[in-house]
Amino acid sequence: MGSHGIDYRTFTGWIEAPYDVGPALEGELTCEAVVVGGGLGGMSTALRLAERGVDVVLVEAEFCGHGSSSRNAGQLAGGPGGDIQLLHLLHSERLPAIVRFAENSAHFVEALIGRLGIDCDYEPTGNVGVAVSKGQMGRVRRVARILAEAGATVEVGDSAELGIPRNFIGGVREPVGGMLDPGKLTMGVRRALLASRVRVFERTRVETVEATADGVRVSVPGGRIRAGHVVLAANAFGGELAVTPKRLASPIWVTEAETAPIDPARLAALGWTSRSGLVTQHAVMQNFRLTSRHTIVTGVRRLERGKYPLSPGRTADESVVTGLLKGFRARFPSLADVGFDRAWGGWVAVTPSWLPVAGRVAGTVHYSIGCNGHGLGQAPYLGRLIADRIAGDAAHEDLLALWRERPRFLPAPAMSRAGLRAVWLVDRLADRLNAVRGV
Repeated sequence: MGSHGIDYRTFTGWIEAPYDVGPALEGELTCEAVVVGGGLGGMSTALRLAERGVDVVLVEAEFCGHGSSSRNAGQLAGGPGGDIQLLHLLHSERLPAIVRFAENSAHFVEALIGRLGIDCDYEPTGNVGVAVSKGQMGRVRRVARILAEAGATVEVGDSAELGIPRNFIGGVREPVGGMLDPGKLTMGVRRALLASRVRVFERTRVETVEATADGVRVSVPGGRIRAGHVVLAANAFGGELAVTPKRLASPIWVTEAETAPIDPARLAALGWTSRSGLVTQHAVMQNFRLTSRHTIVTGVRRLERGKYPLSPGRTADESVVTGLLKGFRARFPSLADVGFDRAWGGWVAVTPSWLPVAGRVAGTVHYSIGCNGHGLGQAPYLGRLIADRIAGDAAHEDLLALWRERPRFLPAPAMSRAGLRAVWLVDRLADRLNAVRGV
């Protein structure tokens, strides 16, 4: 237990680690395709390849579902990640395709849940970008206009109209997507993977991936895999491999925390009738969502830049959790006496453009990365699209929207430790000014 009775977890607060972790790879294998990484993206890729008749091997350094796939807030987003106004400024011509990709990603996960029969407490509530000040409400209206022009279905309203807690001024609702338990989802996909034709090796850390004249060679501590294709689906950990394009994404640690159980009558008094997930309009948002166990999960608020090699078993920083609690109490003053029971975190990948990216290196080395905090929906769908291309299909239009034929990426100074600290300070200054103004 950490200070103040909070359980600081090295895995996730949603579920316990699986008891049936598989053995590491020993010896040499040959296959048609190998997937590096056992998150939702990697598992979806491998499952689809197997469905298409491809002989596929998946290798995972810990156990499938160990990474950010199971550590997030469980908000299945139907819209793009990142700063929508900035994306519109820099990538206006691509935004309609990105909106379509995001919505199709959420629908894909909904269909996956049904097809695999996964009980993950899914509620198709949509998500609301909420305003905590008049200035943020102006931002909400601008974002809604941009999304609508890009083809998204959005609804702007005040708190009563949107069915969100009354301490928020209003917001913009994206009706596609909803709430789920990411731990149950991830373990459900893992069960389907282990029951499939995919050869799965957990506790198998990849050391090198090398393109060869006839495909690729993947080296692990206990052996080697020869394959025609490889898909790099290691998310933030992909930067530890030399084959990954330089500056493809920055490794960022995000933190989540869950309250103690709250009396249902007190939750009902909040006016949160829609049960939609909430995301504030800060430069670095804070998210809030209800759970089926009568708690509220909240997260992010502060981003922490990682340095390779990343630690797969770290715990949340106590000062970040304290900041999350402060933000929670500011937004829910009637619950000021409610504390956190547990806290956890995970590594995500943030691209310089804040857009999801897929591509190839040396012809047969594929990568999918950088869903920028929206990987719960986007990573599995992207994995399916890449799998279909490897299986021989023409590239889907949603894949082409993200595809980078030349793997060259600009530096991202905003993702430096100094840059992230500056953004955090701007958000806190805005919060203080809004408090003085009484908004």
